[in-house]
Amino acid sequence: MSTKKSSKESFLNALDLLEKEKGIPKEYMLEKIEAALVAAYHKEYGAGANVRIMFDFEKDDVRVFQQKTVVQTVTDPETEISLEDAKALNKRYTLGKLIEIKVKPENFRRLSTAAAKSVIIQSIREGERRVMQEAYESQREEIITATVSKIDPVNGNVVLETGTGRAVLLKGEQIPGETFEVDDRIKVFVMEVNKESRGPLVTLSRSHSGLVRRLFELEIPEITDGVVMIKSVSREAGVRSKVAVYSRDENVDPIGACIGNRGMRIGGIVEELRGEKIDIIPYSETPEEFIAAALAPARVLSVELTGERTCRVLVDPDQLSLAIGREGLNARLAARLTGFKIDIKAE
Repeated sequence: MSTKKSSKESFLNALDLLEKEKGIPKEYMLEKIEAALVAAYHKEYGAGANVRIMFDFEKDDVRVFQQKTVVQTVTDPETEISLEDAKALNKRYTLGKLIEIKVKPENFRRLSTAAAKSVIIQSIREGERRVMQEAYESQREEIITATVSKIDPVNGNVVLETGTGRAVLLKGEQIPGETFEVDDRIKVFVMEVNKESRGPLVTLSRSHSGLVRRLFELEIPEITDGVVMIKSVSREAGVRSKVAVYSRDENVDPIGACIGNRGMRIGGIVEELRGEKIDIIPYSETPEEFIAAALAPARVLSVELTGERTCRVLVDPDQLSLAIGREGLNARLAARLTGFKIDIKAE
């Protein structure tokens, strides 16, 4: 089968163009096309036929050869050829030899064209998905900036243009109460990348605690430089986050570094998070100190460790509701931040 063309839009040149413009390797496309051509041949001439596809890059040619064994008496026409017919092709053919017979173009061109077209379309989709998977994989647990393309009025999902491709920010991964308009530019956290062939390609989030962590790492130079470290983050999106930090340099105040001059640094993060409150907590390797600090803004009288990851906290009666927080929010965030189950009591 020959698909040779004189124009620049020839078959193999088209694959070069796809590789250049879509980032889909030619070898990947050729493997898919070869499999499709073999399947098309089997469908037309029988599943038992042995077929070899050859791509001639120098001549911009694709050829199909049927492989048959030379026998005295043919019992399976799909895989065998008589000695008489074989010698008509080449007098040197002998019994038992596996020979290749070039399939005439007119016998295969229609099927091959349809098969190639179908597989190219499918392979472009698969290839684009694979290229995007690789791009998103390199961005896993990172923040990317995306532009709002469409908002679904029924389910609230938001379609984003990420620079890598289109992706969906699900309603459940949005900050509760936030709204969007088309062309808004927002920051999203790349949570997961789906390596399967079906389903959403990537899971993006604005409610994940990783968004807060990465915003701090990007916006606070001392964290970027590794002078100030983030120990842990706990978050209830749209309401409050707690971020535990410590300094590797005794001359650098980790809390002050995060807040910035006149609150400029933390203010920018809060603005990105739609006004979400953020408590910056000084981390301590002494559990009692860390737990007491984590319950801010409440003042803690004492912390007693009652088990491996449990503790009892005493506060003044007027601090009890503040320590627990509305619907238990403050205590819950402190527990997640420290990894301790916290029992808060009034003295």
